[in-house]
Amino acid sequence: MRVPPKRRDPEAVAEAVAAVLAGQAGRPELALAVRGLAEQLAADVPGHHVEVRVPPYAAVQCVQGPRHTRGTPPNVVEVDPVAWVELCTGRLSWADAARDGRVRTWGDRADLAPYLPLGSGDADHRG
Repeated sequence: MRVPPKRRDPEAVAEAVAAVLAGQAGRPELALAVRGLAEQLAADVPGHHVEVRVPPYAAVQCVQGPRHTRGTPPNVVEVDPVAWVELCTGRLSWADAARDGRVRTWGDRADLAPYLPLGSGDADHRG
């Protein structure tokens, strides 16, 4: 039986996110914010069709669709850590992040715009 991963403390994640957005986060706060938000995305938009990478802190799979089992997944999103926090909180739009190169995508379903910012709607019915 597989044990689900333990989620990070939401209050600690919220404090870390606030520090990142205020430009006052050190590496530990940035890591906590990125990992907590990545976990939230994976919980809100379950699946294995898109891999989201926020190096060097997190990588999660999300979005319903065919599952890949070997090698590089067909749909990949790579985002820099601060941009990830900004995208998840609505401080940065998906279109702006893609235009300025802060988010890079590979694959025809590697678009997280319908799911961001986090908590902005009912993810269960999107996609």
